[in-house]
Amino acid sequence: MNNTISVHSSVQEALARLEELDFQTLFVLSEDGRVQGTLTDGDIRRGIMAGKGLDRTVEDFMYRSFRSVKESEIDVEFLKNCREKHIFIIPVLDGEGRLKDTINLKEKKSILPVDAVLMAGGLGKRLRPLTDNIPKPLLKVGGKAIIDHLVQRLHRYGVSNTYVTVNYLAEQIIDHFKDVSGVQCVREQEFLGTIGSLRFIENLKDEILVMNSDIYTQIDLEAFYLHFRQTGADMCIATTPYDVSIPYGIIELRNGQVKAIKEKPVFNYYINAGIYLIRKSVLDLIPEGKVFHATDLVNTLSENGGKVVHFPINGIWIDIGSFEEYQKACELTVRD
Repeated sequence: MNNTISVHSSVQEALARLEELDFQTLFVLSEDGRVQGTLTDGDIRRGIMAGKGLDRTVEDFMYRSFRSVKESEIDVEFLKNCREKHIFIIPVLDGEGRLKDTINLKEKKSILPVDAVLMAGGLGKRLRPLTDNIPKPLLKVGGKAIIDHLVQRLHRYGVSNTYVTVNYLAEQIIDHFKDVSGVQCVREQEFLGTIGSLRFIENLKDEILVMNSDIYTQIDLEAFYLHFRQTGADMCIATTPYDVSIPYGIIELRNGQVKAIKEKPVFNYYINAGIYLIRKSVLDLIPEGKVFHATDLVNTLSENGGKVVHFPINGIWIDIGSFEEYQKACELTVRD
């Protein structure tokens, strides 16, 4: 790796190496390859101000109390804490302290230990004739396919495996992703509802992020995941506020008598945003070979004593299910 340097290297060599790096952090290695510290321009500057000469080795300048993660134990809460403290370059170490990788929190928002499943098998009836010859997830929003916005957001949050379930005009979506690393299409043999096809996907991780592929959203997936973990839920549903305005005066009755009139009241609800976090064990509730929707899973899980919570989205969410909403998503991406 070009971002490592020996503890015996000179400060002059370190300065030259730092000039070549985008994130300007070197990992200082012992003779047996273990990370002993980190080194930045600031570490060298502080060393010089403390009276250390440039004739010394980097061992005298390196920062020893650096933060790191184990490659098998990446903690999302820890990464969030690092980012809040403006620590953006995190070494990933093996069990013996050797550098295996680095996490750049300026390039990625987090590293979520989930598999993602994008449900892309629907017919897109509400957007016909636009969807007569093209599946809705491939309609363009802001110059790229709707589903590509989701895949790129997943990548920003460090999701390494994404499965796309396909049915209607499946070959187009399969061809769209044929050269995209980390994305695998799973073909439904028959339409099984909004979540039934999860039974076809093998070797999923213990926590699964499921998303409809026809939404445009800026959901904070890290906050969503942490809420799911902290509540100890079996399933977490992303929701968005929805107000229902009644344009008339509503009569309040009690024992057949009018007690009050509420003029044009507004009722506040949360609606399902089509984004879920699910424990893998919950998938056992999905019947084989039957149409089964996400709402069926929520109801079945609740009936069986499972814990279902919700997470309000703080930001943009659009269900691209009508021409009006499709146009709104296109206008938003232009403004962004």
